[in-house]
Amino acid sequence: MTQTTIRAGDGVMTLINVFTVAPQQQQELVDILAEATDRVMVAMPGFISANIHRSDDGTHVVNYAQWRSRDDFAAMQADELAREHMGRAAALASFEPIVCEVVSVHHA
Repeated sequence: MTQTTIRAGDGVMTLINVFTVAPQQQQELVDILAEATDRVMVAMPGFISANIHRSDDGTHVVNYAQWRSRDDFAAMQADELAREHMGRAAALASFEPIVCEVVSVHHA
């Protein structure tokens, strides 16, 4: 099983998607993202991992996801079933996807 590994220079495409949501809809958004990951994303070519976080104040959900390449990520975005799930998330929250490259990692 592939797991999230944060390592500089490994060529993995990282997506950090920050969702802003009303506190009363935070759990629903978490559920939608988890369902989309379990039912759709895990079967997509190039998918490595997704980690869904919720803020303590209820106003944000963050998805830290890894894909093998930008092309694999773009193919997911064009997939009809993936778009359906992301449309459900977009109906609940505004979001700001940020595509990143890991350049430095530090551990205690």
